[in-house]
Amino acid sequence: MARSKVESYIGFLRKSGKITLGSGAISTLRGGVYIIIVDGAAAKNTQKLALKYKNRFSCPLVVCESGFEDAVNKPGCKIAAVRDKNLSGAILDNLDENYHLPEAVF
Repeated sequence: MARSKVESYIGFLRKSGKITLGSGAISTLRGGVYIIIVDGAAAKNTQKLALKYKNRFSCPLVVCESGFEDAVNKPGCKIAAVRDKNLSGAILDNLDENYHLPEAVF
């Protein structure tokens, strides 16, 4: 299966070190977060954390319906913070059925 553009952008972010993976690492950030991405299959507490980080950093929240661990290449990872302004804009411009803004708050 071909990778979506969003997954390609996540790969660019990983290569450049501009993505923070995991809730513990995100909690140490002070700013400069442009998007929070959460796995749609994440536990309720992780979804609540994603919403907390969305409000804390005043940024959009994107939900990934499937394949998030493969996209970030880290087993068990359910949440990520995008710290690159240009790539975050590209991600938001290329959302699809797998990566989307949530219709309702968790």
